[in-house]
Amino acid sequence: MQKGDRFIPNRSLMDLDRAHGLLTNRTAPFNATSSFNEAYRQKLIENLTLDSQGRPFKIMVFRGSPKSSQKPIRFVDELRQEVASIFDKDCKQTPYRCIPKVFDSVPHGFVLPVLLFSILVSTHDFGSFRHHTIYISLQGEKRVLDAPKLRNDYYANIMSWGKNNILAVALGPELYLWNSEDQRVHKLLQVPGGNDWPTSVTWSEDAKTLAVGYMCSSLQLWDVESSKLIRNLEGHSGRIASTAWNGRILTSGSRDKSIINHDVRAANNLASCIKRHADEVCGLKWSTEGNRLASGGNENLLYIWEASKMSSSKFLHRLSDHCAAVKALAWCPYQYNVLASGGGLSDGCIKIWNTQKGVCINSIETKAQICGLEWNRHHKEILSGHGYSIRENQNKLCLWKYPSMTKVGELGNHKSRIINLCQSPDGITVISAGADETLRFWDVFGPPTAGNLMVSDLQGLLSFRTSLLR
Repeated sequence: MQKGDRFIPNRSLMDLDRAHGLLTNRTAPFNATSSFNEAYRQKLIENLTLDSQGRPFKIMVFRGSPKSSQKPIRFVDELRQEVASIFDKDCKQTPYRCIPKVFDSVPHGFVLPVLLFSILVSTHDFGSFRHHTIYISLQGEKRVLDAPKLRNDYYANIMSWGKNNILAVALGPELYLWNSEDQRVHKLLQVPGGNDWPTSVTWSEDAKTLAVGYMCSSLQLWDVESSKLIRNLEGHSGRIASTAWNGRILTSGSRDKSIINHDVRAANNLASCIKRHADEVCGLKWSTEGNRLASGGNENLLYIWEASKMSSSKFLHRLSDHCAAVKALAWCPYQYNVLASGGGLSDGCIKIWNTQKGVCINSIETKAQICGLEWNRHHKEILSGHGYSIRENQNKLCLWKYPSMTKVGELGNHKSRIINLCQSPDGITVISAGADETLRFWDVFGPPTAGNLMVSDLQGLLSFRTSLLR
């Protein structure tokens, strides 16, 4: 039988809600003697002989009450297609991310001081840039904050961005908190005297506690909401330049060559102490799952530790491929056993490791000191921050595709070497702290794009217009 055959009713032609209303609602009896004008008669004929789309009926179907405005069932697919096309069109009109551009000059009169910091934006006309994903400035940054007294120390890790959207940064003997939502600045602490200062700053996973390591071997826990010191953790005898959280365990690395796991909830905080490095421990990073720890040392060694075996000081792997200090460490967010490490000036290599097997699966020579590594959580890329160089990439940020490790492009141009990198909680913005006493914000990462509004990486890098990276 064909669609609409009179002997087999087609339910897609019926409006069951209206039929139910017609059958159950009481209506006034029809008065045959009432007088109706011609317009009313014409309307009545149309309603009795035409369907809701103005076409003649093929079969008899119930006509419901005007209470329901629901479309017939057969038009549901058309409605879904219409909604899908609108959504797809909306996605295509949303820019993905913009590649930062470099300009030869900076407009005057755009410095806005905020307490200790000053925020720079490179345009006179804010209104014309509100619809763009980033603001464009001298070196393509979204924002630049002045950071006076920021120490030029390769081994220090003086910056951390917590899940509470607050950036903690140590400037000489002082430690400041910068709220990225309202741009307010708060000084958390100042170390008295001139011989001590913060050398490592790390937010806890819940962003309620800030761990601060010092030049003179102190390690403190601070409650940021109350701006009070919670606890002093003992155990080290030298500078603490690296710290990393793993739940309630705080791991610290020191110039005294030791790694200590502190249980911050226990009365005796020392859970385990490891002495395997032959020089200062300058890099620490726990894996996302919390089952492995990577530690880098100034003796050019990289160790991989299993959390369950750290009390025995037995390492999983001892990796000696680097030729300089290993400070920059970053675990891959989409391959749990993959680790990226970066070497110092004499090495200049980014190495990708399979920590399950203890083998290097890729290595790229950057020809510059590697001071920080950050994975893109939205796309398979990794960003490197560089310091001194005798050839190229000096003081720059370099974006690499993973796993090929081909260079996507270069960003920025600090006037001095980059000391640290850290990433925003949403994984879009990366901050670089430079020895030129500036903090530069880069919207280099971004969420996945929809549609085909893409340009080549080379076109995005060379164009002076705001263009799409992908």
